[in-house]
Amino acid sequence: MQVSTAAVRELREKTGAGIMNCKKALLETDGNMEKAAEVLNQRGLALAHKKADRTANQGVIEAYVHQGGQIGAIVEVNCETDFVARTDEFKELAHSLVLQIVAMSPQFISQEEIPPEADTDPQAACLLLQPFIRDPDKTIQDIITETIAKVGENVKVRRFTRFELGY
Repeated sequence: MQVSTAAVRELREKTGAGIMNCKKALLETDGNMEKAAEVLNQRGLALAHKKADRTANQGVIEAYVHQGGQIGAIVEVNCETDFVARTDEFKELAHSLVLQIVAMSPQFISQEEIPPEADTDPQAACLLLQPFIRDPDKTIQDIITETIAKVGENVKVRRFTRFELGY
C-alpha cells in the first residue's frame, strides 16, 4: 500500500511524531488515521516506560505570574540533556505545566507523595493526575508522555511551588 505525503503530514501535525514513524503507522493500519494515531500513542507509552529509569538532571525552571501579580508559580522540569532542554517542545511543556499549577493548585506531584493519613482526592491534589487545562481529555502525565515520545528522553517534574497573595 502507498501512503500519501498529505496523510503523513496530517498525522504528524496531529500527533507530533516523526515523519518515518507516521509513515510506518499508516502502513501498519492500511491508512486509517485514527488507528495510526493510536499505534503512535502506544509506542510513545512504551518509549516513556523504557526511559523512566534514566537520569534526568538537566532541564529548565519556568516561572509564571498571573496578570495583576496576585498568583504565580515556579516549576522545575528535568530531562536528560541540555540540548533537549532548549527545544521548543520542552519549553512549551514547562510553560504548560506552570500554567496548570497556577490554574489548578495541585499540592503534590504524584500520588506516591500523598501522606497515608491525608483525606484528599488524588486527581485534584496530584499534578500528574489532573486533567490538562488545555485538553481535559488528557492528563498531565499523558502530556509528559507525549513529550517523551517527541524528544526521545526521560522527562520529570522535579518540584513546584505555587504562590497566592494573602495565603
